Amino acid sequence: MGLIKKDKKPLGKIRGTSTGTSGVETSPLRPTHVPKLAPCRSGCPNGTKIREVLLAIAQTEDRGRTYDESYRLAFEILAERNPFPAVCGRVCPHPCEENCNRQYKDGALNIHSIERFIGDYALQHNFPLPKLTNETYPEKIAVIGAGPAGLSCAYQLARRGYKVTVFEAFSKPGGMLRYGIPKYRLPEDVLEKEIQRIVDLGVEIKCNTAVGRDIPYETIRDTYDAVFVGIGAHKGKSLGLPGEDAPNVFTGTEFLNKVNSGQRIDVGKKVLVVGGGDTAIDAARVSRRLGADVTILYRRTRTEMPAIEEEIVGAEEEGVNIVFLVAPKELILEDGKVKAVKCQKMQLGEPDESGRRRPVPIEGAEEIYECDTLIAAISQEPDFYGLDYLREGNSWIKVDENFRTKDPKVYSGGDNLELGLVTIAIYQG
Repeated sequence: MGLIKKDKKPLGKIRGTSTGTSGVETSPLRPTHVPKLAPCRSGCPNGTKIREVLLAIAQTEDRGRTYDESYRLAFEILAERNPFPAVCGRVCPHPCEENCNRQYKDGALNIHSIERFIGDYALQHNFPLPKLTNETYPEKIAVIGAGPAGLSCAYQLARRGYKVTVFEAFSKPGGMLRYGIPKYRLPEDVLEKEIQRIVDLGVEIKCNTAVGRDIPYETIRDTYDAVFVGIGAHKGKSLGLPGEDAPNVFTGTEFLNKVNSGQRIDVGKKVLVVGGGDTAIDAARVSRRLGADVTILYRRTRTEMPAIEEEIVGAEEEGVNIVFLVAPKELILEDGKVKAVKCQKMQLGEPDESGRRRPVPIEGAEEIYECDTLIAAISQEPDFYGLDYLREGNSWIKVDENFRTKDPKVYSGGDNLELGLVTIAIYQG
């Protein structure tokens, strides 16, 4: 049967249409365009323009650039929000890759390695951090703490023409980047060079100057036009068990600080590390490098461990043993030192406020683990000595949506607000 062509009747005028300049009737209806960030950028706590960085490199030949020019452009895009691309390319757990559209096709792009490459290339070729103005403003800004939040704040202010002075309690700047991350993960020379670029913008860093101890906080507040507080959370939390003051017991941050500062620590043959976060994993892997047999004691299961998965795998590959569902109950001392830890066996119950299942003791089930050194890496908190004014009762520092504290002249960011990633601290700075 052949096709029969039927004459089409002309459509009547659609209500709401108008005749355009071409004489064709058009509808007032238009598509709604909803701008959204690329998934990788939305997954980055610092909002890094990842798509633009990748395009800068990918379009090198199309744009008639040399690769050196494209790498410089990519670095400048990264540096809009982050003066530490070589650092973050090494230590950030790269949540951007978890959001990558290609993860379900052929695997997420290796974004953190690209960032590391660009950061290292910039250091090797002495790329300066980009300034936004050559003007200098009269206002003086004080930054308390030379960690990632404080240095990020100093950088963003300096590149905008403000005079910034950073007060640092430790002998060198860097905060947890220097004293809390092992050098096998973050080489000291990389950190030194990225900090020096910030100093080159005119930022003054006064080390060995603890605000609240060496200089009153009130003096800083009254002398400067604005203050940013980024003291971090260097103070390790204790287990709360008798005998924890023994000389062979350390908190995780204390242990890493001593090792990174060059102190020689004899950890003995057996090391126990309590905790399941990044600090616990770092302490365990450092102890392994010091020649010890290392066991991590964690009160939940591997699924609930907050540490970076790659670091957990790395620890296991290096011979670190992880025992799950155990919690320290008693420290057993001999000659003034902890020689063993009695642990309560646990099982998982209902989720707690963190969303992880709560560990519940199994009555009558205990185990004993021997040790020469015990490292408690369960959590950490800020040291508010001399800065109690900034606290809200017994809580940490509270800020509004602009990171302003209850004092309109004082701002704050970083781990002294809440423990988080390095990239979060950089963003808040």
